[in-house]
Amino acid sequence: MEAQQLVAWNLRRLRVAKGVSQDDLALSAEIERAYVGYLERGKRNPTVVTLEKLSNALGIHISELFTEPEGDVVPITPLRAGRKKK
Repeated sequence: MEAQQLVAWNLRRLRVAKGVSQDDLALSAEIERAYVGYLERGKRNPTVVTLEKLSNALGIHISELFTEPEGDVVPITPLRAGRKKK
C-alpha cells in the first residue's frame, strides 16, 4: 500500500473507531472539513504539520497513521450520517 493510501486508510479507520465525525475532527485539528475528506480518500498529500494536528486531535501518536494493515484490508463502516448529536 502506498504511503498516501496508508495514511488515508488509517485516518478514516482511527476516526471512525473513536466515533468522531469529519466535522469534529476538522474543528479539533483546525483544518477544513473538506480537506479531511480529501485526505481520507487519498486525494491530497498532508504535510507533517497537518498529520501532527490530526494525530493530536485523535489522541494518537503520529506513527499510528503509518501502521500497515494486517491481513486483508476490510472496508470501514462509515458513521451514521447527520450532524446532530443525540
